[in-house]
Amino acid sequence: MNFELTEDQAAIRDAARDFAESEIAPSSSERDANSEFPFEIVKKLGELGFMGMMVNHEWGGAGMDTVSYVLAIEEISKKDASVGVIMSVNNSLVCYGIEKFGTDFLKEKYLTPLATGQMLGAFCLSEPEAGSDATDQKTVAVLEGDHYVLNGMKNWITNGVNADVYLIQAMTDKSKGYKGISTFIVEKKYDGIEIGKKEDKLGIRSSDTCTLGLNNVKVPKENLLGEEGIGFKIAMETLNGGRIGVAAQALGIAQASLEAAIKYSKERKAFDAPISNLQAIQFKIAEMATLIEAARLLIYQAALNKDQGKKYVKEASMGKLLASQAAVHCALEAIQVHGGYGYVREYLVERYLRDSKITQIYEGTSEIQRIVVARELLRGG
Repeated sequence: MNFELTEDQAAIRDAARDFAESEIAPSSSERDANSEFPFEIVKKLGELGFMGMMVNHEWGGAGMDTVSYVLAIEEISKKDASVGVIMSVNNSLVCYGIEKFGTDFLKEKYLTPLATGQMLGAFCLSEPEAGSDATDQKTVAVLEGDHYVLNGMKNWITNGVNADVYLIQAMTDKSKGYKGISTFIVEKKYDGIEIGKKEDKLGIRSSDTCTLGLNNVKVPKENLLGEEGIGFKIAMETLNGGRIGVAAQALGIAQASLEAAIKYSKERKAFDAPISNLQAIQFKIAEMATLIEAARLLIYQAALNKDQGKKYVKEASMGKLLASQAAVHCALEAIQVHGGYGYVREYLVERYLRDSKITQIYEGTSEIQRIVVARELLRGG
């Protein structure tokens, strides 16, 4: 199997790395401390094609493959995982769903501005009583003439405060269970949208997360994505691809932790020699690097399978499971290598730890990933 990147893929990786270093890194700590959304950075990402990387050129996208997307997310997340998740949600959860299931009318109206950074999207599935069990939707949509009327509450909405459009899952026929769920494109400007307070989070603080209230929100009939009753299918297919993006985000955090640990261990001296000479430190670095490479190969495999039209659900869940473990483990070990300095904000490793934990929770917890992997194996997948 050939693991060499193409010239185009390597160029995309390098462009993302340069942008992250010059445009994202300088303000990352300040934005983290102040929970400040990176408006200008997101705008520039859109201009460069990073907000609609896999969208077809016809709809304003960059027309890139999933491997390129993974490379870009990793590089961006190495410098700021908050920017990584903003980019991931817009690409994987919003643009993908509209491009695959939307009409040409919806693609022209929403996909093109989303892919070019003129709009920002958010994905609304979770509810106060519907987290890992996403089938238990309480939000309802009732067809009244040429509009659907939506009522309910969504929470843990990444990009929720600053998004222009939302992909919202709502129940259109309770009698059908999960087959009665439908998906709607809802504009922020519609009457009845209530944006809750921005959550004060442990990590990824430069991205915004909030609740979303829906009070008799009228949504045009043509904003139904796909058809009635396939909303759960849309959500699951979208999340399967989204897990590749979150896995790449976790990979970026893990890689940043490793690089910080190596750099510091060469600079810090103990007993008249760099601590990198100590076997205890070398073992930590070796274990971190091994875990990262294993996760990277799983993520690349999932991305490649998706590009080739092969099954990738198992690989995506495996990649997210292992990469999120790697992110938390490597951040912890990087702090340990730094000693007391790792516990203060002057050194970035404490932020890596705070940012890493969410990768084991959103887009399906680690426990859910294990269920998905086991299910695919037992099905013979």
